[in-house]
Amino acid sequence: MANNRVTYRRRNPYNTTSNKTRVVKTPGGQLRALHIKKRGTAPKCGDCGVKLPGIPALRPREYSQISHPKKTVQRAYGGSRCGNCVRDRIVRAFLIEEQKIVKKVLKEQSEGSKKK
Repeated sequence: MANNRVTYRRRNPYNTTSNKTRVVKTPGGQLRALHIKKRGTAPKCGDCGVKLPGIPALRPREYSQISHPKKTVQRAYGGSRCGNCVRDRIVRAFLIEEQKIVKKVLKEQSEGSKKK
C-alpha cells in the first residue's frame, strides 16, 4: 500500500461536492476510487422546522421512486407537519370554536336581560 494514488473514474476532474470519492480495495487487490452519492436531507416540519420522524432522508429522485406509505405517516398532515404542531392546530381550532360559543351565549344573555 505504498502507492495509494487513485484517479477519478468519471469525466469530471474536479473535487466538487458531486464528485466525492472513497478509496476501496477491489477483490483483485487494486485500489480504486469509489464515487459516493450525496446525502439526502430529511423533510422538515413546515411550522417548527424539526425533522419529521418516520420519513427517510433521501435525494429528491429517490422520493419519486419509493412508495407512498414510506413518504408519509398515518396522521392528518402526515408528511408535512410534526405531531406536536398538528396537536397545537387541533387545540387552537377547538379553543376558537369554544370562544365563539361563549360569545354567542353571552350575547343571548345580554339580549335577554335588555328585554326584561
